Amino acid sequence: METRIAELRYKEVISVEDGSRFGFVGDMEVDLDSGQVRALVVPGRRRLFGLLGREEDRYIPWNAVRRFGEDIILVEDQGMRRRPRRG
Repeated sequence: METRIAELRYKEVISVEDGSRFGFVGDMEVDLDSGQVRALVVPGRRRLFGLLGREEDRYIPWNAVRRFGEDIILVEDQGMRRRPRRG
């Protein structure tokens, strides 16, 4: 199955351990020297309809991705890290 980078934005990220839903892919971290994907980035959820900002983004290492489906990406949530939003 082929997937384009633009199509990842429409896939929901779900934990294989407990079925937790993390959200939809917002961005990717790519090693420009090798061209390999390092991580998927899921934007933090909005707090109070966005009036209080957002939670921290989730960075899912590429080695934590277990399976791609039609509309979901299954990941192991061990090793995930959170990072504050830039800007």
